[in-house]
Amino acid sequence: MPEVVDQVALARLYGEPLFALPNDLYIPPEALQVFLEAFEGPLDLLLYLIRKQNFNILDIPMAGLTRQYLAYVDQVRRTNLELAAEYLLMAAMLIEIKSRMLLPPKKVADGEEAEDPRAELVRRLLEYEQTKLQAASINAMPTYGRDFWKAQVYIEQSLKPRFPEMNVVDLRDAWADILKRAKLVQHHKISREELSVREHMSIVLRHLQGRQFVEFEKLFDVSRGVPVLIVTFIALLELGKETLVEITQAEAFAPIYVRLAYAPV
Repeated sequence: MPEVVDQVALARLYGEPLFALPNDLYIPPEALQVFLEAFEGPLDLLLYLIRKQNFNILDIPMAGLTRQYLAYVDQVRRTNLELAAEYLLMAAMLIEIKSRMLLPPKKVADGEEAEDPRAELVRRLLEYEQTKLQAASINAMPTYGRDFWKAQVYIEQSLKPRFPEMNVVDLRDAWADILKRAKLVQHHKISREELSVREHMSIVLRHLQGRQFVEFEKLFDVSRGVPVLIVTFIALLELGKETLVEITQAEAFAPIYVRLAYAPV
């Protein structure tokens, strides 16, 4: 660090301030050049020259425009040949248009106007100008990080929670809602009924005694509920398995009959 530290640094090199220029400092000549006008291409330069001289874009004076354009290209070519290549192509196009305007117009059919050599150039210039204006309008719109920032506010929270004050009306309504929901819930008890298959086998046998045939449906009492019907059906299957009853049917889809398989003594 230098002895005088309150002096303004001229630059920083690798993070270290420089308070005086080094003796062996080399500055290339192209680093000191200043460009007063920066253009994004040949069309941008042509549009600048037309607007600067207040030329009518639909009636461009090619002689004056070409002369000004070539003067700028000559300056660019002296310093940056690679950049001048694109501008030289447009310069050739301008010279061609100027030459075609000096020649007599081509003969066309009656009632038709001769083609203007500047028509294609005017069309390209108008399209470029519209695109440039639209890009400028988009760039003028507020952009996050450039024109505005998102507001961030830090609020210190208290460690002790603060609960809102209770309202008597809200408490009454909450209690009424609980009572209303309680009335919607109804309790019922389910009692377990013990059913015996053997007992219902005996009931079926007593029902068949003294009868030759009994219809299948007559053996079931639907008024006693589904569990009794299931146990009765199982009892009937057990009787058929033990060959105590016969289950017969005369033909397909005919009524089913049940009878005893043995003759009581």
